[in-house]
Amino acid sequence: MSAAANKKLMETIFAAVAAGDRTSFAVALADDVTMTVTGQYSWSRTFHGKESVLRDLHGYVSSLLKHRRTVPFRFIADDEWVVVEARGDMVTHAGERYDNHYCLIYRIENGKIREIREYQDSTLCERVLGPFPASRVPAAQNA
Repeated sequence: MSAAANKKLMETIFAAVAAGDRTSFAVALADDVTMTVTGQYSWSRTFHGKESVLRDLHGYVSSLLKHRRTVPFRFIADDEWVVVEARGDMVTHAGERYDNHYCLIYRIENGKIREIREYQDSTLCERVLGPFPASRVPAAQNA
């Protein structure tokens, strides 16, 4: 796919996600996708495989939030890479706002998301959501 087609794919997915529909995101993930939460804090790790990304990361985040919406404001595409800048519009079950800013980098191959790198405010993440529990990730992925 071209850079323009990859950008359009991510724009379509994020429009659906911003409207509360995460189905197109899940469908677009390759079975062997990797998602790396960058940095050096408790959430920093690489999730291997579609099931792990959806269950161990996104499923856990969903369990902490009463309201969860990610709103993109910039898309930049170069070959198979699409960068998305976005803001969170989220509220925890305790009523605390969690409006993080994200820079998400996607590598797309044949219409499927193969790799994701997430950059965010790690201090805000741990302050509001708490440390990421090691029990959420299979032992082989805890490294």
